[in-house]
Amino acid sequence: MRGPLIVKRAFSEPLLLLAAFGSILLATTTLVALTMYASSIADAGVRRTMETASYRQTAATVGAQITAETFPTYDRAVRDELARAYAAVPAITTSFRSDSYVMPGQDGREQPELLRFGSYDGLDRHAELISGSWPRASGSTIEAAISLPASSATGFEVGREIVTKGRLDPRPVTVRIVGVFQLRDPSEERWAGEQLLSRGVERGDFTTYGPLMVARETFVARFATNVRAIWTAEPDLSALTPERLRPTADAVAQVGERLTAAGCVSCVVASRLPEVLTQLDTASLVARSTMLIPVLQLLLLAGYALMLTARLLADHRRMEVALLRSRGAGTIRLAALAGGEALLVALPCALVAPFLGPPLLSLVHQLPWIRASGVRLAPSADLGTFLVSFGVALASAVLLMLPALAGARRTYVEEMSARGRGGVRGLIERAGADLGLLGVAALAIWQLQRYGAPVTATAAGGLGIDPLIISGPALALLAGGMLGLRLVPRVSRLAERLTSRRPTLAPALGAWQVSRRPLRYGGPALLLTMAVAIGILSMTTAATWRASQLDQARHQAGADLRLSGPPDGPELGSLGRGTAFTALPGVTAAAPAFRGQSEVSNESALLLGLDAAQLGELFQLRPDLSAQTVAEMSRALVGEQAGRLDLPGQPRTLAVRVETDAEVPARLVLSDALGVWRDLPLGVLRKGDNRIDVDLRPLAGRSGKITYPLSLRGLVASAPTGLRLRGLSADGRDVAVPQPSATLSNVPESATLPGVAAFGPLRDLGSLPVVLTADLAATLKMSAGQAGRVNIAGRVLQIKVVGVVESMPTAAAGQRAVLADWGTLQAHELAAARPPRPATEWWLATDDTAPARATLRKSPEWDVTAVDQHELAATLRDDPLASGLQGALMLGFAAALGFATLGFLVNAAVAARERRAEFAVLRALGTSSRQVLGLLTIEQAFVIGLSLTAGAGLAVAVGTLVVPHIVLTGQASAVTPGVLLDIPWTATAAMLVLMAGVLFAIVAGLARRLWRGHVLEER
Repeated sequence: MRGPLIVKRAFSEPLLLLAAFGSILLATTTLVALTMYASSIADAGVRRTMETASYRQTAATVGAQITAETFPTYDRAVRDELARAYAAVPAITTSFRSDSYVMPGQDGREQPELLRFGSYDGLDRHAELISGSWPRASGSTIEAAISLPASSATGFEVGREIVTKGRLDPRPVTVRIVGVFQLRDPSEERWAGEQLLSRGVERGDFTTYGPLMVARETFVARFATNVRAIWTAEPDLSALTPERLRPTADAVAQVGERLTAAGCVSCVVASRLPEVLTQLDTASLVARSTMLIPVLQLLLLAGYALMLTARLLADHRRMEVALLRSRGAGTIRLAALAGGEALLVALPCALVAPFLGPPLLSLVHQLPWIRASGVRLAPSADLGTFLVSFGVALASAVLLMLPALAGARRTYVEEMSARGRGGVRGLIERAGADLGLLGVAALAIWQLQRYGAPVTATAAGGLGIDPLIISGPALALLAGGMLGLRLVPRVSRLAERLTSRRPTLAPALGAWQVSRRPLRYGGPALLLTMAVAIGILSMTTAATWRASQLDQARHQAGADLRLSGPPDGPELGSLGRGTAFTALPGVTAAAPAFRGQSEVSNESALLLGLDAAQLGELFQLRPDLSAQTVAEMSRALVGEQAGRLDLPGQPRTLAVRVETDAEVPARLVLSDALGVWRDLPLGVLRKGDNRIDVDLRPLAGRSGKITYPLSLRGLVASAPTGLRLRGLSADGRDVAVPQPSATLSNVPESATLPGVAAFGPLRDLGSLPVVLTADLAATLKMSAGQAGRVNIAGRVLQIKVVGVVESMPTAAAGQRAVLADWGTLQAHELAAARPPRPATEWWLATDDTAPARATLRKSPEWDVTAVDQHELAATLRDDPLASGLQGALMLGFAAALGFATLGFLVNAAVAARERRAEFAVLRALGTSSRQVLGLLTIEQAFVIGLSLTAGAGLAVAVGTLVVPHIVLTGQASAVTPGVLLDIPWTATAAMLVLMAGVLFAIVAGLARRLWRGHVLEER
């Protein structure tokens, strides 16, 4: 064969050359794909976050007091600084609100109703004209447009002219209404500070209508009398990259300082964007650092697989190298031969890998749970990928030549004397390096558990990737696998003693072979152990992540569908909302709820009132978060209920006769069949008999319906007095009231409390049963089963703790919370003469939320915000920064199985080839093909069985310690509720069986080929 010595030498061992090429190609391709994936997923995560960010998260506002003279200067300065802060000039709108003007015809009143004027750039993009046209800059008569709610409240229609005067500016203003408009989405976040514009009316000490929207030029010329102007910047951040996050955040944060320096001393800048971008930058860093964990595991596995191949190649070249050495070849010459041979294999891999990476990623994206995320990456080879590819290939070449250099100084005689020597303990084991490595891995994992992410603070005050933390799992796998090697000699000796007593040849000979040379089998065993552990760990992390997303969605939603909004509204009244919500398609259970912040013994806590009887259907509490089951809580939470008087039929009006001992304001407390409580003011009652007519129709709203029957719960006075219900009629028909003498239970016990008349005793309500979060229970020094007095919302209550949960559904991370039964809580509020808790939310149970959500989207006038568990789960699942680890894990999983199969095949083939003479002797002695297969099977069964068992155990141990701490939210924060390890046992068992089948098939194939070769030799 002609050609360079390096080429001829390389092709003299085609099997090992092919194995080295396969290992390097697999390593470079997978690592290049992982590098592309990590970079692309960070870009996609930033892009997706910016695309889905809310108006409040991205907009920046600048407010300042302006006059007609100062506005042009301020306007120019604000626009210049906002344009300077962003890479692309943002869309900037300006809005104004005038001082108060008196409603026409009310000039002489002491407390007149008021009007306001306003202007908003581009209002026509967010509103639709109902009639008329948009206002233009005009002369003495000002053109204005009015919102539909304000038009309904004031009676102002298109064409009407009014004259008004300012409370601070007495000059009359003539206004002509030229248009009536309706905001497309009154609940949109951009109108959060524009309640008058979205609702049309504000009621307080004064009732204010408007604003009457005028052209900007008109407002500045006529109404800019030291009023507040607001500039709002809406940037286009779709092209933002991870590298630009921090600089953009800093630039936006400095706008206020630069405006002050420019002379706008009254300018106040408000923006959540710097906080959002800073958090996103941290999340991007954490996501990339987390993806380094499978990368390092794969690097370690690839390096070890390559070293095994290099060791086999060096073993085959020992005598050749010794002969070359004896004939005058120096170390440099031998190093050049080994290095050239390694580069001959590595360089083609370095050139090909960047082009194989994108197709490999496209295969990963075909996985159902990754395809469902909606993230579509289109990476391509660039300079960075080629640098990674060549770096990995060169490192592989170095690993491939190191074993050859290690034996380059031995003489031929030394090689002959060392040949055939074996031991039962390796150098690493004898030195105790595996125990030292285990200590380093334990330290790294401890740091990961402490810091909660693979990033720590740097000396410069920023955040950086901690190399020790990200290497912890890989080091733990290596240390655990090396410790498992200590079992090989012991298990093989035990197997040898057991099989030697049996008459069968194959088991005894196979066990003896392993016990004679345990180190020969230790290398493949460690490779298989690490590969199996990485594979199971990848599946476990992916399954745990997916389960955690569902847990988070269930915990944040609390129920299948949770609706929140104002408890009362013009379209759906307080007693009409529940009727509409329970009629939504697919709803199987529904309950009103109160959810709001409250003070509990000077601690801010979430107070949640929910019908305890429906907790089992609605309340989604993960079982591990409480020692009590939801069913047990449901039974224990129900306390004493308030009495009631059911009203017959479907009354629309009530007439109430009340006798009181003093002049006092009073309220009537009602509830409907769905459990919603509502109080109605009766005005100031005179001493003696009083008759009050109550209209119930507004309680339903314009399109709502009341769910009957209605129940009268009681009468409440705002001062201590006696209340007696003398008569009651519904729609003109008398209703019998409780006897004797129609006197209701009188509370309070002391003269310092207001008076309450209720249909049942309220003095002995007993303790209020509650469920507390663990942190609040610790603060109150109470546990399940204990009772005590606690200050809730400024009132001391006797409570009984019937359950403790680690985290309350719908509560934020670390938020204290209290859960009470809806009816029991309302009874205690009635006993204290407090208004009943409004139904701020509705919790619904449904198998499919889509039909209900579709109905809600068709009814924006209901003013409802929906939290859909399924949509929330999809949003969490589709977050690229949070879900990016899955793709990296699947790449690592596939590569690990590839390395395991390739390494086992090469080692088994080489071992069988080395023992060809031994098998020829066995054949000559009459050994059958079945016995040869049994012999090889027994030998490799030690490797396969021990590796699969040790790998599974190692994966469970490392997964328990590591996985719950690398599953984070898309914002790189800890998950609520905490992560539970989810090991997919069925998939794990299937993978182990499949691997065992593939490996034993390799053994059978080798035995067959080996047997055929021996037959040919005999012929």
